[in-house]
Amino acid sequence: MEIKRWHWALVAAPLALTLVTATGCESTSDARANPTATAVPTTSGARSTAVARVCDNPVAGPTKAPAGAVTVDPAKVGDLAAKTKSSPPNTTFWLRPGKHRLDPDRYAQVVPKKGDRYLGAPGAVLDGGKKNQYAFSGSARNVTIRYLTVQHFVAPMDEGVVNHDSADGWVIEDSTIQDNSGAGLMAGARQQVRANCLRDNGQYGMNAYKGKGRITGLVVEGNEIVGNNTGDWERRRPGCGCTGGIKFWAVDGADVRGNWVHDNRGTGLWADTNNNDFLIENNVLEVNDGAALIYEISYNAIIRNNTIRRNNWVEGRKAADSGDSFPFATVYLSESGGEPRIKARTDKIEIYRNVLENNWSGITLWENADRFCNSPANTSSGDCTLLVKKTASCAKAAIAKAPLYADCRWKTQRVDIHDNRFVLDKSVVKCTAKCDRMAVLSNYGTYPDWSPYKGEKVADAITQKQHNRWHDNVYVGPWKFVAHDPSKVLDFAQWQGMPYRQDAGSILRAKDGG
Repeated sequence: MEIKRWHWALVAAPLALTLVTATGCESTSDARANPTATAVPTTSGARSTAVARVCDNPVAGPTKAPAGAVTVDPAKVGDLAAKTKSSPPNTTFWLRPGKHRLDPDRYAQVVPKKGDRYLGAPGAVLDGGKKNQYAFSGSARNVTIRYLTVQHFVAPMDEGVVNHDSADGWVIEDSTIQDNSGAGLMAGARQQVRANCLRDNGQYGMNAYKGKGRITGLVVEGNEIVGNNTGDWERRRPGCGCTGGIKFWAVDGADVRGNWVHDNRGTGLWADTNNNDFLIENNVLEVNDGAALIYEISYNAIIRNNTIRRNNWVEGRKAADSGDSFPFATVYLSESGGEPRIKARTDKIEIYRNVLENNWSGITLWENADRFCNSPANTSSGDCTLLVKKTASCAKAAIAKAPLYADCRWKTQRVDIHDNRFVLDKSVVKCTAKCDRMAVLSNYGTYPDWSPYKGEKVADAITQKQHNRWHDNVYVGPWKFVAHDPSKVLDFAQWQGMPYRQDAGSILRAKDGG
């Protein structure tokens, strides 16, 4: 579940990489007004991006109860849960202005029925009072929550407050989910999360995790995702990989667009373990403590037209100050790549037309030689690749031969990085070294003793044989490049020359960036 980074030497060390993204743009939903957007200038000469400032400009709900709606009274403790229980499916509930409370039991949450709709009047707040664990739970499908503030719930670690049980078909729009423990919300299949403020939650803004089955058809659009991981879980449980503005697990088909992901403690957007078919576009990812984006042991994605700036300053600097030579990246692909045998909108990972400005380093493509299905070094224990049905198949003897030799690995392959603009001014980042890296590398395979991937096999493959390419990019500033292993730090001419032959058609203006 978490990322482990292995040095080229024989010692393994945990990697608590985080990617933070700030994204913003107007939603295309016709069901409601779009959030207020503000143009944010860049210093790179690129076009500005519209940022949806949802938290400062929430959309107001209806001032009167819609026809046929059940009115919920904030003066009556437990009124929302009680009226939900006594009403038939497909009921619309209108929450009057004021602070609504549940009964003072930690399990006194609202349990919707199929098709229920919850609409908040201006000023309607559902408050857990730091006593209730969950706001909305249960398995009912096609529930809608709009115009409502949900706050002060105390979900346990890895659990969520809204849609606690990851039911399918939920729509959460124009709502503020803030100051909760755990995750602000969970996700089910076909869930739509639009124009919400996911702010200052203890672990995640959203935890897209489903205990049984895969999440399909997820839409995350036009949200502001800010200040999450107030619990600082990576410090409390080093290497847990359990934080982020949003964490995605086993999601098959997601559109993540037009969001503003900023000022989160740790990772911005983190897709971890057998995700596939992601479209990540038109987001603004900025000022996150860790990486803007991590795509880990996952497949097939399009990452385009994003503005990514001032990320990874905290985590990158911490690693550099400790003497770590690993190229901590702002966009980090760990054992992830394109796979034509897995159905998606693309058969590669394509990263293009993005602006990365004054982050701590750029893009790192990494593959841990010791991490594969059924390896003790696989921190996503129990999970296998999407190409092998039984984890136990990846065992001694059999794994050394085709097809398992290839299929038991999550491979960083078929990554196409082109037409991006990378800007670095070290006087802005306030760094002198190790903040200027672009990298494709692996470690020296050593473990377990039956591994067929020992030595430099994986490093040779990710660098030379797995169709990972940079080309037609623009670099502004004093960029360096790392290939094969952390010891090989290259200048631009060496990066473009033999044997690496990267960045054909690209331009480097080293002095322009400062």
